[in-house]
Amino acid sequence: MSKDRYESPLASRYASEFMLHLFSQDARIQTWRRLWVALARAEHNLGLPVTAEQVAELEAHITDIDYETAAQREKEVRHDVMAHVYTYGKAAPSAAGIIHLGATSCYVTDNADVILYREGLRYLRGELLAVMANLSRFAAQYKATPTLGYTHYQPAQLVTVGKRATLWLQDFLSDLEELDFVLGSMRFLGCRGTTGTEASFLDLFDGDGAKIDEMNRQISAEFGFERCFDVCGQTYPRKLDSRILNVLSSIAQSAYRMANDIRLLQHDRQVEEPFEKNQIGSSAMAYKRNPMRSERICSLSRYLMADAMNAPMTASVQWMERTLDDSANRRISMPEGFLCADAILRLCQNVTDGLHVNEKVVDATVREYLPFIATENLMMEAVKRGGNRQELHEIIRTCSMAATARMKEGEKCDLLSRLAAEPAFGMTEEEMEAVLTPSAYIGRCPAQVDAFLARVEPLLAQASNQTPEINL
Repeated sequence: MSKDRYESPLASRYASEFMLHLFSQDARIQTWRRLWVALARAEHNLGLPVTAEQVAELEAHITDIDYETAAQREKEVRHDVMAHVYTYGKAAPSAAGIIHLGATSCYVTDNADVILYREGLRYLRGELLAVMANLSRFAAQYKATPTLGYTHYQPAQLVTVGKRATLWLQDFLSDLEELDFVLGSMRFLGCRGTTGTEASFLDLFDGDGAKIDEMNRQISAEFGFERCFDVCGQTYPRKLDSRILNVLSSIAQSAYRMANDIRLLQHDRQVEEPFEKNQIGSSAMAYKRNPMRSERICSLSRYLMADAMNAPMTASVQWMERTLDDSANRRISMPEGFLCADAILRLCQNVTDGLHVNEKVVDATVREYLPFIATENLMMEAVKRGGNRQELHEIIRTCSMAATARMKEGEKCDLLSRLAAEPAFGMTEEEMEAVLTPSAYIGRCPAQVDAFLARVEPLLAQASNQTPEINL
């Protein structure tokens, strides 16, 4: 690897081998060649002057790409597709004259992109399910473990560790549903000509529109697509790119939310991301145990959310049947979006697989605030013993403020002893302590976790630890 040239950190540090190969030159140009084979085969089947031998020769030379010849030719003609048409013709000389017959460049560039993006989304779907499976197991394990809830990042009523994890899981479930919608609505461009009118094929097929439709059906089916876009210009509608980057951004939003929560909880030592035996937290402060993986998730997620803005800006300025100002942007923003989403989900898998709960710290935090949380229950008990609800409310308010002020001075909470000292309250400190059972204040958290996981479980059965193969 050369050290004197810039290389994207997404490629060198973060993305998977699968995603790096998917967006490699090999995968792209081989897909172009497979598209040229599919076009030639359909044209042969429908009676154009393309022989079976020419189709076979093209098929035999999909992978032996002479990149040096292509690069030299591109310098001469300043056109990447025509450079590869020329190079492919050198490899398959008997078919050189029929390669790309009737097509325009977007036949290979755009259809190949749709194929690559579909495979990328399928791969990310598996990555997303793996994160969800980890969170599901975590939520089930800690569904009844009381923990302090927060609103406005201020102490609130109790929840459970597992219930909080279902909030993260529900966000990812929403992403999965959106991803499935995008996958299910993807269409093929087909071979539609320079402005989407199929005029060149109308000439080739002597005005027979049914043969044009059949040609596109055959090509689409060869790549696993049931439909082409109903109408198009020279390119497929760039709204598809917006949908794709939007769902990747949505995954980043969910990942950021989860990772940021973990960072906050790790500050309080309640929950910690995995930390390796020999990991160094700081070059200067050897005692540090930083949430570096969660921080990286947040960092990459910010990039992906910003990257996703490229697609709607491109889609909005297409200029009738097409303009080329989308090309350079898409070469960067689309692959980088996929690589970044891949990196984020890989990190999320690592964090959720080894997420550690410091249960004693969690319990101590609960116990510290439980007297405040229990005050409504204590007030109801005091009313049962003959107290006046309004008077008791004021006693609780004034005692709570005094106890909070004491805690701000570094002292322990003395709310219960203050309440016990109030004759109108009518309860001893021991009697109040008896009702401070954390599990009595978590509401329906365990049942909510069980119900939600039962809904998610059928989806998680699809999660697999096997690395999928690229199926272009």
